[in-house]
Amino acid sequence: MSGKIQLVKTDIDPIQAAEAELQHLKKTIEVLRSELEQYGFNQDVAVQKAVQNSADEIQQLKNTASGLRDELESMRFEKDAAGQQAIQRGSDEIQQLKNTASGLRDELESMRFEKDAAGQQAIQRGSDEIQQLKNTASGLRDELESMRFE
Repeated sequence: MSGKIQLVKTDIDPIQAAEAELQHLKKTIEVLRSELEQYGFNQDVAVQKAVQNSADEIQQLKNTASGLRDELESMRFEKDAAGQQAIQRGSDEIQQLKNTASGLRDELESMRFEKDAAGQQAIQRGSDEIQQLKNTASGLRDELESMRFE
């Protein structure tokens, strides 16, 4: 309220005084109405600002939650991929070891076969040599007998 009510005792007509007071009250009402409207407007602006700030904060929180969700999903995917790679590497290593074991088993079997064949050949050569020696000894005996008989 910008104006103060002043009562001055003068010889003014009571109707004029009432009209002056009425005018003064109307102006006061206008000023109060204007101040009330301004206050309402300021309140509306403050509410809109608070709503906007809340909406911004909610959006930021949603974005943060979405980003964290994406990051978590990415970490799960990476973890699953790493697990699959570890399983694959283990499986590959097992297969390599199986192949190596199979190759060594085949080589060992081949060496046994070669050893058995070499042993059989040695026995056969020895047997052949024994037979040749027997034949030679028999031939020599026969020759010796024949020489003795002559």
